[in-house]
Amino acid sequence: MSLNVSPLVDLSSEDLVRLEKIKKMRAVGLEPWPAGKEISASCKQVVDEFVDASQKEYAVAGRVMALREHGKTAFATIQDQSGRLQIYLRKDVLGDKLFDQLKEFVDIGDIIWVSGTSFRTKMGEITLQVLSYELLSKCLHALPEKFHGLADIETIYRQRYLDLISNQESKNRFIQRSKIVRVMRNFFDAHGYLEVETPMLHPIPGGAAARPFETHHNALDMTLYMRIAPELYLKRLVVGGFDRVYEINRNFRNEGVSTRHNPEFTMVEFYTAYKDYHYAMDFTQDIIRAAVQETCTELSVPFGIHTLDFGKPFARVSMQDAVKQYGNCSDKDLLPENIDTVLKKHNLLDDNQEKGWGYKLCALFEKLVEGQLIQPTFITHFPIEVSPLSKRDPENPNIAARFELYIAGMEISNGFNELNDPFDQADRFKEQVASRESGDAEAHHYDADYVQALEYGLPPTAGVGIGIDRLVMLLTNTTSIKEVILFPTLKQRSN
Repeated sequence: MSLNVSPLVDLSSEDLVRLEKIKKMRAVGLEPWPAGKEISASCKQVVDEFVDASQKEYAVAGRVMALREHGKTAFATIQDQSGRLQIYLRKDVLGDKLFDQLKEFVDIGDIIWVSGTSFRTKMGEITLQVLSYELLSKCLHALPEKFHGLADIETIYRQRYLDLISNQESKNRFIQRSKIVRVMRNFFDAHGYLEVETPMLHPIPGGAAARPFETHHNALDMTLYMRIAPELYLKRLVVGGFDRVYEINRNFRNEGVSTRHNPEFTMVEFYTAYKDYHYAMDFTQDIIRAAVQETCTELSVPFGIHTLDFGKPFARVSMQDAVKQYGNCSDKDLLPENIDTVLKKHNLLDDNQEKGWGYKLCALFEKLVEGQLIQPTFITHFPIEVSPLSKRDPENPNIAARFELYIAGMEISNGFNELNDPFDQADRFKEQVASRESGDAEAHHYDADYVQALEYGLPPTAGVGIGIDRLVMLLTNTTSIKEVILFPTLKQRSN
């Protein structure tokens, strides 16, 4: 048997001791990784169901988190998904052979099966007196001590299983994430939306301004792109007659990594025929509030030094008014003939001098406003230049019928009246192609198949995307997106 099955691990003296135990176990006919055993309860269930003098019998399995031997008795703590349970083992109950094997072969980190009866100790702790036990899976390495206090965050991300074993706070965060997604799914279902699945491999990247990941299909000999958004496929379904659809989807964008960005992330996108972006803002507010109400104790949620109030109606401010309010700009400052002066003041002119007024306003918004939008705020009246898939506002053709929701300085949601004029869409795709040819790697491709779908008639439709990862960050008081993604993308280890 090889002493080191993983090239990533430098064996410690304790690792070597555990490997020797494997040899000894097999020499006496004990399998370190036997077939499973049936259980009848979780650790939490044993505690919750306890009644004094009940002597109820259970079969439970869990990882050994603590082990304290006292001559002919031992106390241990085991942990499963539900929580922890103290167990009590006695030599006169188990017999000499089984008790001696416990002392010789069982270590902290091992997974064991136990059966026994519950009782309350003199210290008042609900405990299972073990009548029988079996080792189910041998742990070859010592668990990290006081793992929650480790400064090596990268280890937490790379070995998430250790984080979950050792850090209840982290485990609770991912349980909370699951609840948030479930609440949102139930909310959509209750409002008549159909959950669907669309392709992750696209022949043409589209639905968002982002650089895609590129791959190749050998059998078809064609280039494919990992999905950057499901939008164009979901709208094809609305053309086909599904008036209310949603997809909880994984997206992939070949962009930088930060505390708010991961190359693969989760969103929910939903589309509602015969509604507009005002309805979409109301619905977005309602579904986020439902997620807060059902997964947090109240509608006021702590986030860093702030308290986010989801109970009040979310503010609604136009982009231009937001720049004036938060950027100390006047109407005169933002006139087309004056806006370059403001850009230059904030070191934004070089990248935007040749662009239109809408791009310049958006650049000022991103620099001066985004980080100051702490309480839930819908930003409206986006310039049409930065909204290639949005319908024009009927009262102002230079403005998109669109919103973005910001909370704690982060964009959480984006929604708009979907462009359903195939001629307008074709023209805007052509403008995007020109931008690509001028060096904008994030501009859209021309999607002739999608334009053809629009030619069959997309009803007036409002569409919205909500970032699940960032919403979970808000509701778990977490400042890094890596903390809410079980396996975030990391740079490969150097050998």
